[in-house]
Amino acid sequence: MTLDPSLLEILACPECKTRVELKADRLVCVRCGRRYRIEDGIPIMLVDEAEPAPPGWQASAAGD
Repeated sequence: MTLDPSLLEILACPECKTRVELKADRLVCVRCGRRYRIEDGIPIMLVDEAEPAPPGWQASAAGD
């Protein structure tokens, strides 16, 4: 899955306002770990539809 790099630079987690990173087929918040799906190349950035962080997940040291 690829997203336009300029889009990826401006996307942020709608819950904690921290940047997200593309991991496989999901956008993952570097702070809270919520995972947002991508459908037909469109990020679904809705908190109610986000997947929670997996068990054992830890925030990135580079989290902004």
